[in-house]
Amino acid sequence: MAETPNPIQIQKFLGGIDYPASRETLLSRAKESGADTSVLDALQKIPDKEYDSPTAVSSAVSDA
Repeated sequence: MAETPNPIQIQKFLGGIDYPASRETLLSRAKESGADTSVLDALQKIPDKEYDSPTAVSSAVSDA
């Protein structure tokens, strides 16, 4: 199983995103930013809802 990326790795690929943001928006931004497979997989596993901050995204990734 792939190692879950840490919050700093994930946020590096989400720079400049406007919150609130949906899971699809987060995935699109990460792909555009050249995120690696582990980051994209982690974002794919979070619940499909609106996230209001980078902290909310980090919490969802750690809970997924």
